[in-house]
Amino acid sequence: MTIKKNISGAEALIHCLIEEGVDLIYGYPGGAIMPFYDELYKFQDKLQHVLTRHEQGATHAAQGYARVSGKVGVCVATSGPGATNLITGIADAMIDSTPLICITGQVPSHLLGSDAFQETDIIGISTPVTKWNYQITNAKEIPEIISKAFYIAKAGRPGPVLIDITKDAQFDNFDFKYSKCKGIRSYKPIPQINLKSVEDAAFIINKSKKPLIVWGQGVILGNAELEFKSFIEKTNIPAAWTILGVSAIPTSHPQNVGMVGMHGNYGPNMLTNECDVLIAIGMRFDDRVTGDLKTYAKKAQIIHLEIDPAEVNKNVKANVPILGDVKQSLPLLQKLVDFKNYTNWYETFKEHDKIEFENVIKNDLYPKKEGLTMGEVIKEINTATKGNAIIVTDVGQHQMVACRYADFNLSKSNITSGGLGTMGFALPAALGAKMADPKREVVAVIGDGGIQMTIQELGTIFQTQAAVKVVVLNNEFLGMVRQWQQLFFDKRYASTELINPDFVKIAEGYYINSKRVSKRKELRKSIEEMIKSEKPFFLEVCVEKEDNVFPMIPSGASVSDIRLS
Repeated sequence: MTIKKNISGAEALIHCLIEEGVDLIYGYPGGAIMPFYDELYKFQDKLQHVLTRHEQGATHAAQGYARVSGKVGVCVATSGPGATNLITGIADAMIDSTPLICITGQVPSHLLGSDAFQETDIIGISTPVTKWNYQITNAKEIPEIISKAFYIAKAGRPGPVLIDITKDAQFDNFDFKYSKCKGIRSYKPIPQINLKSVEDAAFIINKSKKPLIVWGQGVILGNAELEFKSFIEKTNIPAAWTILGVSAIPTSHPQNVGMVGMHGNYGPNMLTNECDVLIAIGMRFDDRVTGDLKTYAKKAQIIHLEIDPAEVNKNVKANVPILGDVKQSLPLLQKLVDFKNYTNWYETFKEHDKIEFENVIKNDLYPKKEGLTMGEVIKEINTATKGNAIIVTDVGQHQMVACRYADFNLSKSNITSGGLGTMGFALPAALGAKMADPKREVVAVIGDGGIQMTIQELGTIFQTQAAVKVVVLNNEFLGMVRQWQQLFFDKRYASTELINPDFVKIAEGYYINSKRVSKRKELRKSIEEMIKSEKPFFLEVCVEKEDNVFPMIPSGASVSDIRLS
């Protein structure tokens, strides 16, 4: 237990963070959080602060840091607009289960409810998008609340926690004692595994002839990559992934049959409705994965391994739910399952792969037309990085193309906004990812629409000199919306065509090495130059304006209604 006599609440907050192993925070100062920043100035040798250019950038940077490091990300903002600017990133972290501690300053407690300057009810605003939140009005509360916040953010299914601290609580002195929270009465973050459910699941799996595994981010969040790999190799069952689950095993693994969902691979989507057992591991049956629930996997018995009871039977009824931590439940299940030779079943996947290659992949990766495709850009990034890079994507066509075609050899390599679909996520998240693991190459793949939502964070990258490689795929459209307008709204391109600035000049204005590519013969050399650079690098690639991302399951359609064109 750490004890400090007669220190301010602001200094106590610093000691809490240090005790929790925090060494890096992202934020933006202001009046109501100024006492904290004043104390932070004295602890620069122990706690690095990165000044982002916008509070939303601070949340996304903290998300990128958390997703790559496996630690809790921390961001700080002042009251009023500073606090409200965090909300998009907090909501993103909530739906994608990212552990964050978000600290906001607040007006002095005697002014609460008076509509004081820069006062907002951030507790009320953030309640729907946080795992927990709390407003501190007394300095003595700080140690217990911060300790509890870190425990809640990380325990069980992770998520964001917001702590709002009034200015007077930061100034007031008290005798500080700190001990880490190891549990909270009435909060049981990890359900106890029901061994009968494990036995029932094994019985169903061992009888199956066409089983399919679909895994999600829960495998990565549970640090269960080795257990997962061992399980699938013991069973020899084909395994498909959601976009947040990819990289838990290498994309080259022979049992990896591709991505499910709206722009996923043809085989695993079509054969979802042919499998006789669907084993869902650490995924939540999102609507972009299932399509029409009335027709989803109706031939299959559903086995659902999940840590959050709220996700079981929420969208898809499970025949056998296995609640618990997958790092613990997978080995128990593995002991009871048999290895089988599913040769014919795998051949069916390969037949679908051939169809997809001829109709989609060949045109994306080996185009005969003059203009560049997004797919061939990702292919060249794979070549230059040998599949060892962390790929951070924004939201849109480029995101789907990157998830489909990027090679991932290592876990925690695909950082993207999954559930909320936040444009503007990638640039600051890539900064956080790079600072979490400076030795790994980090490539941010961003559309020309998304980059303009947080383009100011180029200033943060310049100031930190984090060697993030930024690739903007410029098609002069809000590409995904335009695709829907083309396919479902008779090509009425309402408010989706972009008149863009000179991105290269903007990046050069931030003193970042920059280049523009529009011809195929320049692409490989330019990407190699970018990857070899030891400094930040900005590469704009001008791609075909009206290319579409296929396969595609129309919104609300069955997964077997997947379109190849």
